[in-house]
Amino acid sequence: MTVVGPASPVHDSLVAELGRAIIDGENPPGSRMLTVELAQERGVSRSAAREAVRVLESFGLVWVRRKSGVEVRPRADWNVYAPEVIAWRLAGPGRDEQLRELSQLRSVIEPLAARLAAVNATSDQKVELVSLVVAMNEEDHEADRERYLSADIRLHRLLLESSGNRMLAALGGVVEAVLRGRTAHDLMPHVANQSAVQWHRDVAFAVAGGDADAAAAAMRSIVMEADEAMQRAAQ
Repeated sequence: MTVVGPASPVHDSLVAELGRAIIDGENPPGSRMLTVELAQERGVSRSAAREAVRVLESFGLVWVRRKSGVEVRPRADWNVYAPEVIAWRLAGPGRDEQLRELSQLRSVIEPLAARLAAVNATSDQKVELVSLVVAMNEEDHEADRERYLSADIRLHRLLLESSGNRMLAALGGVVEAVLRGRTAHDLMPHVANQSAVQWHRDVAFAVAGGDADAAAAAMRSIVMEADEAMQRAAQ
């Protein structure tokens, strides 16, 4: 979790509790809180409450108003790219909206990243991409477990990094939050869709072979399949 200053389990728990309350609408925009009251209600020190508020402020969730406490900001101000905000939205009543927005974003950025990676990836990156799809293939019978997830996350992050575009690479945390959220909320099948596994292989080998069109097409198929699968699982 992104924090201001040293983190602790109490600090992280408080940030998550307050963040979810804002995201879920329990503390709606315009509502106010006092740091001293937050500390008293939750049995933490004032310094811990202040640090938690600073993290929420960095996410665009609150303003700290002098002499009037902490005010919840409008939804338009939220840093919707923060992995924590994505995770809280996926865990709350806004899950369907968040899944739709994330799928739309991925449908634009990941095929583009795959296309660029086919041109810009280094030899080491190409080798790692191929090794990652081999790892995914070995674990595809337990696709909702950590080993498959870790390989999947690394592959998608590496594609963004291999694009040669630092702004695309900076969205790695967003894509990771999607993939982790899919597993955490039981939206990932236990046995991987074999078409999706094949498309991951197709992306890796297309990038390794410098075939930009094939890499983009395979990634587009991956994103579409993931969107459809999550929608089915969420029903």
